[in-house]
Amino acid sequence: MIEVDNIHKSFGDHHVLKGISTVFEKGKTNLIIGQSGSGKTVFLKCLLGLFEPDEGNICYNGQLYSELSIKQRRNLRQEMGMVFQGSALFDSMTVEGNVMFPLDMFTNQSKSEKQDRVDFVLKRVNLIDAHKKYPAEISGGMQKRVAIARAIVMNPKYLFCDEPNSGLDPKTAILIDNLIHEITQEYDITTIINTHDMNSVMEIGEKIIFLKNGFKEWEGTNKEIFKTENTAVTDFVYSSELFKKVRQMYIEERN
Repeated sequence: MIEVDNIHKSFGDHHVLKGISTVFEKGKTNLIIGQSGSGKTVFLKCLLGLFEPDEGNICYNGQLYSELSIKQRRNLRQEMGMVFQGSALFDSMTVEGNVMFPLDMFTNQSKSEKQDRVDFVLKRVNLIDAHKKYPAEISGGMQKRVAIARAIVMNPKYLFCDEPNSGLDPKTAILIDNLIHEITQEYDITTIINTHDMNSVMEIGEKIIFLKNGFKEWEGTNKEIFKTENTAVTDFVYSSELFKKVRQMYIEERN
């Protein structure tokens, strides 16, 4: 669980985050949505510990980040898995090498222990025969699955995903959404996803935070988002043709 209490973040005269408070629960897919410039990326970087808020607190499973020592912060970061927007795989490493990289960097496990863990997570993301291939030799969807495998290889408590469906076709995007959702529930991870993808909102949005101009404008579930009368949310969400259709179906069912 991550608890956020009234955080503010500015860069010079630019006030980016303006008193955001919320709770991200374990075992749920928590989504952050909003227009470009709304503060999503800065918020995510604050949650990752890359930026420290100017005001307010972030608490990880009861631990206040501001009160942690340098060593404790380093240990906390090792409990975080990250899936980057462009997968961020090392082109010169095989799939196996990419996934093993965090184990080589941060553990003292034996070669056989690391190999067993890599084999396990690659099997979990349905990549059984890709160990010796290089990123350029596999599809975008497979690259994303490698990125997820690398993110969970250290058995993290927290999983952060920045636009995980970026550049994927709709069918593959749904597969990635479902995979992240399954892993979140299976390992009871606190998962936070920064996304523009309204399909993700509809499919796996167990909790949704909507940011606008640095404020938390709205929060709720993917079911509640169809009921809201908040015009900022509806203007953003229903710009998607799919959501317009789903919204109309919801209205017709109510009537």
